[in-house]
Amino acid sequence: MAQDLRIITTGGTFDKQYDAISGELTFRESQLPRLLQQSRCTLTVHLEGPLAVDSLYMTEEQRLEVADSCLHSAEEKIIIIHGTDTMCNTAKVVAGKLGSDNRHTIVFTGAMIPFSLEASDAVFNLGCAITAVQLLPPGVYLTMSGKIFTWDNCKKNKEKGIFETLHD
Repeated sequence: MAQDLRIITTGGTFDKQYDAISGELTFRESQLPRLLQQSRCTLTVHLEGPLAVDSLYMTEEQRLEVADSCLHSAEEKIIIIHGTDTMCNTAKVVAGKLGSDNRHTIVFTGAMIPFSLEASDAVFNLGCAITAVQLLPPGVYLTMSGKIFTWDNCKKNKEKGIFETLHD
């Protein structure tokens, strides 16, 4: 049975594009429509893009805005595209706002290399998130590099460029 899926994009490396004039990675438009078309995803996907911000500069108010979007979503399956540097922080805010009676399955994901650049992990991570959100019970999770983490048992290891559990 097909399910509707909401994808909320907040920016992060996933959606950055190279600006040839400034020589920097910047936000222009979300890469998700093109990525979903390229991946031949057959789910009904509702895209929502309240933010386009590097997660290092995300405010507490913006984290709460993401949580409110989840709380009020008609779709119970939600993926949040987020910058990897503070993804765990926002997941904690979302989990706290939704509380123990949460009916949503929320999966955060992102990319270490932008989708617009060669050798990006964005496609793989989005594919993992789409699969995970359909199979996991209600709760808040993260998926990166083929692994699934609960919101309260993960951290980004900046030296290795991967996500790890806090404890076994």
